[in-house]
Amino acid sequence: MSDQRPHHRPVPREAAFFEDHADGADPALLTEAAERAAVLLVRGAHDSQDADVAERLVHLADTEGIEAIAQVWSHASADSLSGCLWRLYLLRSWVYADPAGVARQFEAGRARAEFARVVAGVADPPGPDELRHMIDEVLRGIAAGDFADVLFRASAFARVVAAGRAALSEVPDADVRRMLALAEQLEAAGHVELARGLG
Repeated sequence: MSDQRPHHRPVPREAAFFEDHADGADPALLTEAAERAAVLLVRGAHDSQDADVAERLVHLADTEGIEAIAQVWSHASADSLSGCLWRLYLLRSWVYADPAGVARQFEAGRARAEFARVVAGVADPPGPDELRHMIDEVLRGIAAGDFADVLFRASAFARVVAAGRAALSEVPDADVRRMLALAEQLEAAGHVELARGLG
């Protein structure tokens, strides 16, 4: 009898990897489902005759939680409908989480981004209550207005805040760039949406 162990073919590392992840959700299917949900939400709300739909849209992150929305939409591309909704709800959650800080940044940017301030449509003076009111009005526009306008208003608001952050010495450059990128993403998506509406 031989002392040698029977020979086993090694399992390729790739096979083990795929076996470990076989039960995971397909990212392509998740992306497709997220986009479908966003389309239904935006298009359905706009076509609805129910006056309560706009209020439900405004408070979606409150009722479902921003974390739940993040799981569905946060990985979507910035120019997709689901990516736009993620950015809009993230912006609203930030305004509600720190209204005084947002008001300070907006105030600091008003004179530096005059056109964007007008497009954003924030009451003067721009205090915490005015900013909360403005961001809620922006989200109500998903149901009651043109989605491109919603994106342009949100973009303008983010642009004023980015200008304000740049004016405040204690705000890191990365935070300025992040808000400016958000403004640019929303604006670009607004142009896509506008072209879609005209096409």
